Amino acid sequence: ACPSRLEQQKEVRYSLCHSDRGKPLEVFGSSGGPDRPHDPDGQTTGSFFARLLTSLSLYEVKVQRCILLCGGRAAASLRGDGLAVIENPVAVAESFHPEHLQVDVGVKMSQNNPSCLRDQHFLQPVSGKVSPRKLLRVFAALCVLCLLGGVVIGVWFIASLKAKFSSEPCESGRHQRHVFLQCDRGRQCERVQERISAENSLLEIQLEKLQMWLPVCYERWNASLGTLVCRQLGYLRLSKHKGVNLTDIGPNYTEGFIQITPEYQSNLERLWRFRGSCSTGKVIALKCFECGTRAKLPRIIGGVEATLGRWPWQVSLYYNDRHICGGSIITSQWIVTAAHCVHNYRLPQVPSWVVYAGILTSNSAKLAQYQGFAVERIIYNKNYNHRTHDNDIALVKLRAPLNFSDTIRPVCLPQFDHDLPGGTQCWISGWGYTRPDDVNIPEVLKEAPVPLISTKKCNSSCMYNGEITARMLCAGYTEGKVDACQGDSGGPLVCQDESVWRLVGVVSWGTGCAEPNHPGVYTKVAEFLSWIYEVIEGY
Repeated sequence: ACPSRLEQQKEVRYSLCHSDRGKPLEVFGSSGGPDRPHDPDGQTTGSFFARLLTSLSLYEVKVQRCILLCGGRAAASLRGDGLAVIENPVAVAESFHPEHLQVDVGVKMSQNNPSCLRDQHFLQPVSGKVSPRKLLRVFAALCVLCLLGGVVIGVWFIASLKAKFSSEPCESGRHQRHVFLQCDRGRQCERVQERISAENSLLEIQLEKLQMWLPVCYERWNASLGTLVCRQLGYLRLSKHKGVNLTDIGPNYTEGFIQITPEYQSNLERLWRFRGSCSTGKVIALKCFECGTRAKLPRIIGGVEATLGRWPWQVSLYYNDRHICGGSIITSQWIVTAAHCVHNYRLPQVPSWVVYAGILTSNSAKLAQYQGFAVERIIYNKNYNHRTHDNDIALVKLRAPLNFSDTIRPVCLPQFDHDLPGGTQCWISGWGYTRPDDVNIPEVLKEAPVPLISTKKCNSSCMYNGEITARMLCAGYTEGKVDACQGDSGGPLVCQDESVWRLVGVVSWGTGCAEPNHPGVYTKVAEFLSWIYEVIEGY
């Protein structure tokens, strides 16, 4: 299909615009008018191109040189070293032009056509179609518009949040809410939230249909119900409660009140209902067992060594003067740890266990200056499976209570039915090995941030391939590098929930230490709340 003469290598350009049917429309020569120059064979250049384009096998030749774009139609670019054109129904050819035909580099167009544009990479479609370059420009413009729209929406969203929080100035000072469903006998359910006001310690309830925080009337109230509310909020027990006169709480509560229903003792799902007044003229104020707080102490910037009091619930479990595992204080006499740390030790061996609290060092010689707390009882979950590590949790009761201070404090338990999403930033701490090949544990308590990983992701074939049960959770990084290791077992995985820290997990197991795609696996404490409360109440 190539012309027979290829002697000249001088670059020339020839513009050929086509109609929608792909036939030659106009040919422009050096004269600038719509002449039809002749080739050496006596044929017009137009018919030459028509014959050439007919004989070409379309979509087989790569465009190698610039292409002249003519007012919405394609243009041919000619060169003396071959041809390159193809776009159906428009074809653009590069070929040798006969010597006697001189073609201007700046080809003139007829008055009906606009000036030609140059594009180094794209073919211009026939009239009625848009070039890829133009599409790219349109796409880029749309992207810019979308980006600007996103910025505007983001600014509006942030402004609305600020307005919301400014209208509720005390929200940040309130205790964490508990959200659950309350259902009537017809199984019609509504969303209910509970919280304790940080201003006046009043118990407040929000029913979904009302969308208002209302105080609770004192009638039918008792201590066991107070303990239930505290535990739903993630606190271990009720500290104190009382009825407060409505005249003492000011004019803030005028929208109504919440009453305890008569049937709540038989069905905790139907506990609250709205009423317009309180017959006793009193509402409930209560205080739960304080936990999950720590003194304001500095942190070593960029370091991994903890400061004293930073994790005041962290303890070291010693057996025969040797650090075995970590643990977490939840009351003055109870420690949460992992079952695999203690399940091999029977009752006669209990006196060999000692718990150290409020310390940074794990060095036995240095611990001589600290008081060790003797262990009275060890209870591990009866469903613990040492092969699968399922139900890997235990409770240790101390013979004498701890004295709480800035360096010794309990951590809060998680709320019932409250799952944290993957990506939530949490923290681990312990005296475990900093490298898998270490032979000695570090003397100083270490800490590290780790994000939670969803169970679905952690159970995938590239991670633990279905080994993670509903009573486990994962935290760490897919690339490894940061993880708990031997010696950290039983220690805390804590996450900050507004103003308090909660014991979300207990260091349990993992494949190696800090290996890629094998994050740390932790016992999910929220699954064992009822068991923890039963054990503490039973002993």
